[in-house]
Amino acid sequence: MNSFVYQYQKAIPQLRREFVRVREALISRKTNETAIKLELNLDEYSEGSINTGIGFFNHMLTLFAFRAGIKLNVDCKGDLEIDGHHTVEDIGICLGQAIKKAVGDKRGINRYGSSRIPMDESLALVDLSISNRSFLVFNVEMPSTRVGEYETEFTEEFFHAVANNSGITIHINLEYGNNTHHINEAIFVAFGDALKKAISITSDVIPSTKGTLSL
Repeated sequence: MNSFVYQYQKAIPQLRREFVRVREALISRKTNETAIKLELNLDEYSEGSINTGIGFFNHMLTLFAFRAGIKLNVDCKGDLEIDGHHTVEDIGICLGQAIKKAVGDKRGINRYGSSRIPMDESLALVDLSISNRSFLVFNVEMPSTRVGEYETEFTEEFFHAVANNSGITIHINLEYGNNTHHINEAIFVAFGDALKKAISITSDVIPSTKGTLSL
């Protein structure tokens, strides 16, 4: 190979790092109820370290990150001696803040994402818009109140926190399903899949006729 071409090819990744903004965020949050450190990279997937103290919730976040194609690290120390509510909600707050910080002014993103995910007998639909307008529609009935140590009402609280802190409009609809484990898996996977489409870079403009998605 020509030495000039070889050196040029070696330089391409460095040029990209210099001229393309890396979409990543680090969020730290500490209250009397939880201490959380969350790291997010929207443009790189690698197996993250997720430790929430709640096994099923670890599993849900792992599925979400894998399907979204993002790098997600979460470390949380929460007041689980009470229950998992503060842990799940506060991680939702941090994830929402991280997404908002990482996408920045939203230039070039697709903005919209929709996903229809079957998980055995369950079918979940997630539609979202990274619009700087926080809203959650959650039409889901959980057949049982717990999966392991995870209380299934936490799922709605998690997505409320994500929506409110990310400025994303999120619609979550369960078409059908009777296994609560599968229902939650379908929802988190569909959210990841829809987010992957919405954050994908498809142009060099801000995807709004207003010219901004920051106001």
